[in-house]
This record gives sequence, structure tokens and C-alpha cells, in this order.
Amino acid sequence: MSPSSSVLTAPRTASDAALLRRFEPLVRYTQGEHCYPMDVEPYVRRCSLWLHYPDGREEQLVPAGELDLRGLVQPRPAPFGSVLFLRFVQPFGLAEAGGFLAEEARLARQTHSSFRPGPGRLSRGGLLPRLFDALFNATLLLRGRVPAATSAAAHVAYQKILKEQERYVYHGRVVRERGWTVLQYWFFFDYNPWRSGFHGVNDHESDWEMILVYLYEEGKSLVPAWVAFASHDFHGDDLRRRWDDQEELDLVDGHPVVYAGAGSHASYFRRGEYQAEVSLPLPKWLRGVTDGLRRFWSRLLGQEDPGGTPFRIPFVDFARGDGLSIGPGGDKPWTAVVIDESTPWVSQYRGLWGLFARDPLSGENAPGGPMYNRDGTPRSSWFDPLGFAGLDKTPPPSREASILRSRVAELRKTQKELEATAAEKTEDLQHLGAEWKGMEGKPHLAKKHAALGVELRAKASDLTTVRKDLSQNRVVLDGLSQRLKEIESGAPTDPQAHIQQRASPVPASPVSGAVEMWAALSIALMFFGVAALLIWVPQAVLPGIVVLVIAFGLVESVLRRTFAASLGNVALLLALVTLVYLGIAFWQIALAGLFVAVGVILVRQRLRELRG
Repeated sequence: MSPSSSVLTAPRTASDAALLRRFEPLVRYTQGEHCYPMDVEPYVRRCSLWLHYPDGREEQLVPAGELDLRGLVQPRPAPFGSVLFLRFVQPFGLAEAGGFLAEEARLARQTHSSFRPGPGRLSRGGLLPRLFDALFNATLLLRGRVPAATSAAAHVAYQKILKEQERYVYHGRVVRERGWTVLQYWFFFDYNPWRSGFHGVNDHESDWEMILVYLYEEGKSLVPAWVAFASHDFHGDDLRRRWDDQEELDLVDGHPVVYAGAGSHASYFRRGEYQAEVSLPLPKWLRGVTDGLRRFWSRLLGQEDPGGTPFRIPFVDFARGDGLSIGPGGDKPWTAVVIDESTPWVSQYRGLWGLFARDPLSGENAPGGPMYNRDGTPRSSWFDPLGFAGLDKTPPPSREASILRSRVAELRKTQKELEATAAEKTEDLQHLGAEWKGMEGKPHLAKKHAALGVELRAKASDLTTVRKDLSQNRVVLDGLSQRLKEIESGAPTDPQAHIQQRASPVPASPVSGAVEMWAALSIALMFFGVAALLIWVPQAVLPGIVVLVIAFGLVESVLRRTFAASLGNVALLLALVTLVYLGIAFWQIALAGLFVAVGVILVRQRLRELRG
């Protein structure tokens, strides 16, 4: 891929700050978002610093108002299993919580920035995903969660920071590695209000998000080739898009456009609403049973394959891009802060950047910094920015042709050597074959004939291996030669060939108010029904639950106008259950019938053989 005249470049001699400025992104947020990228310094000044000990005790090391970036990185020995963490929102009482909520509502009215979800996430899924969603929410009561009013308190504190100095900051880093110049844009947020503000998976204090721009050298210039966005459930090649991919990547005056998820701050290439799913952790045997039942339902019974696992919870990530936009051509400009391994707070602080909520699933715990994971281990996107987006196996476009030329020359040399070897071995084998043939019919040469036969078979096998290598080498050589011709001719290639799993917005599918209401209340009504069964008919709880689930499923199908298909599925399911029940209740008769059936089949086969 060679740079076109429309691609803006940068001088190879440009400073890190200039490179970051040249390709900095334009980030578009969703209406209702109230957390935007900020500098870490004012955040840390408002935090207290805590240490969580393995026995559950927590000690405040530095109170709020007394901490700064220098104090943050002071050595603090701690026992194994301890967790060092910041706390942005300090503990508050019930009255203060009400004040934060009221102030947040006032700020929303003042800025005219309120979020409207549209068709709810619950109405987009079926009954079973909503059931698991309810159970997931119930686990928050057991595994720890960020208090509900914390989001409002964080919003109020962030607005005070903006009032003191309105700045929208990215922390930029430049890495030069294996012919690539990688620009990392790290965005720090004081809070992640995905659950409390936008019906998502979790809330946690602070958030780090990141995008990368990959440049290569072309003469005296640096040319953009790829951009990668960190996002939910995607890894490696699927994180990146080619700079000239006009279908997947929006550019404004040479700057990549990012559509940020509301509250989650995940990055997307296209505006829209994204269906995110959280798969529940299951034991291996249960996953196997689920996969087997799904294959039985779709392949043997010919029903529609539901796809995936039923043990998943649907969420929606709203990346509408209809709110504040930050960056070149946007509503607000960026302030760039250049960082690297020599920046003390980057390399020397390994703790959490917000509240440690003691969540065993970690979803409600604050994240680590740009260089470290929550457990203090190095973050892969920091120490391996090429491998993070699958580019460790991809040479810069300016080097690909020379790499291929060198490899093609090696393969051609190997091809000639293999051809010579094959010819030599063929000649040798023909001589031995003629000699071996000449010994036939002469008993006194039997031993010599047998030994020569062994040698012949070994040499023939060796020649087969050489010819196989020759064929494979020719195929590889032809493929690489064709690719080299394409590069040298400047022929266009598919910019999306590397993508295996694509993040695509979910098309809007309006549902009726009745469906919305049913989706919101059905699981609670089902729980009430199970409670009623336990109280009034405890002897028939299991059959009652089956009837209850079927009834709720049919009500849902009526509301969604899929009653006929659902009724067929229910009938088929009941038939299967009946067969299983009869098989268990009358297993001797069922087993005898199986033997009779096998006997009949065998008799028919044997009689057919006799007649044949």
C-alpha cells in the first residue's frame, strides 16, 4: 500500500508531540455522556490513597487533598496479596448522597444533556437472556458493587475540576519498533458510569481507554497505514482498520474519527448502537452439554440454530456520536500530554486508579494504569503495541516488497537445488531399478535381489519426499511472486481481508410499548410466580415452574408476533420431554423394543444378502 496524494503525512524528523498532534483523533461522544478525558494530575489531587490487606482490613495511607503525583509513586512496602488503590469519591452519608443526586439532575437540566435509551436492551433479547440478566444483577449484592450515588458524586466532582480549568486531555506515547512508528492515545476518565447511567455491565471509578495509529517510513515522511481501537470482546487483527478503508474508518482532515460508547468509553469505528454480550463463566462439562443439545436441536431435529451459548446477558453500548465531540474540527480541542516509561506515575505506580470494590469478577473494581493491569502485571498494549493489534506479523508497506524479493530469491535458489536433487535421485533410482529387474529369475541372486529391493524402496520414498518438497516450494514461490507483482504494480487489495469478527451496529428495530413493558416486568413476575408455587403448592414446584416458563414464553411470542413458530417449538419440546419420561418410566420395555428393532434390521440385511 503506497501513500496516495490524499493521505496527509508527517516528517520523519517530527517530534513526538508533533506526531501525536498531527494524527490525533476526533472523538464523538453520545448525548448524555458526562465523563470526558482529563489529566491525571487534578484527579490525583482529589483522591485519597488506600491499602487493602489480605485479611480484609483497609488503611488510608494519604487523605484526600494531601496527595499529588510525587506522593503517589513513593515506595510503600506491603504484604503479598495487598491491593493499593486510589479513592476519588470519599465515603459519604445518606444526606450527602441525596445532595449529589439532586446536583447531578440540576447539571443535566443546565447543560440540556440527558440520555434517551430508545428501545431498551431487555426488549432486544429473549426470555432466557433476561433471566440471566436478573441473576447477574442479583450477584452484585453478593460480590460487591460501587454505591449507586457514587456516579453522581463523581459527576459533581468532575464538573468542579472543569470549572477550575476546562481541558480535555489525552496522554500520548510514541513507540518506534520494527519499522513502525506507533502513536498511542490514552484517555483517562474519572468514572465509568456504564451501569448507572446507560444500563450497561458495570460501574467503576476511573477508566483508561486507548487507540493506536501505526505509521511507516516512506522516503522522508511518515505515512499512516493502520488505526486500532480498544473495544469490548475484540482482539488482535479485529481491533484494527486500514487507513484507506473508507467503509469502516471515518477521517476528518486526516484525523481518525472515534465513536465512544456511552459510559463504557469503548471505541468504535462507526456510529450506532452495539449489542454487547457478557457470557457467564460455565464449567467445561456444562458447556459441552449445552453445545450437544444445540447441535441435537438444529441438526437432528432440523430446527433453527440459536447460535452461541444461552448463558449470556445482553447489553447495549450506545456509540451514537450525537453528543460532544473533542478533537480537530470538533466542539473542543485536545490538550496533549506526552508520556513514556520515564514518566514516574506511569512506570512506578502499580495500584488501582480508583476504588477497590472487592468484586471477585473485577468488573466493579477500578482499572490499573496505562502500563499495568489490575494485578500489577505489564499491560500487553503497552509493552507490545504491534502484537496487540496483530501487526507483529505484518511488515510496514514500504518494506514488504523488499522482504518478498529476498524470499522469492531464496525460494528460486531452493527450487533449482530441489530440481537438481530430484533429477539426480531419479537417475540413480532408474539405474538401481534396471539392475534389480535384471536379477529376476536367477535363484543364486535371491539375497542380492531382496537387499536391492529394500534399497530401492528407501530411495523411492526419499525421491517422493523431494518431489513433494519441490511441489510445495513451487506453490509458495508462485504465490509470493504473484503478491510481489501486485505490490510493484500498485494493484489495490482488500482492506478488510484481515477482519474475522466485525463490530457492527445493531439496526434499529422499534418494538411496541407492550413488548417494552413485558420485557421490563416479566422476570420479576416469574419470580413472584415461583414464590407463589413454593408457598401454596410446594409438592408440585418443578412441574409448576415448567408450566410457568412455557406460559411466559407463549405470552412473549404473542407480543412479538411469533406465536406460530413458538407453539411448534413448544410442541416439539414437550414431545421430547414425554419420550424421555416414558423411556425412564418404562425402561425395560423401551430397551426390549430397541433390541427388537436392531434384530429386525439385521434379519432384513441378511435376507437381502442371501437373495443377492
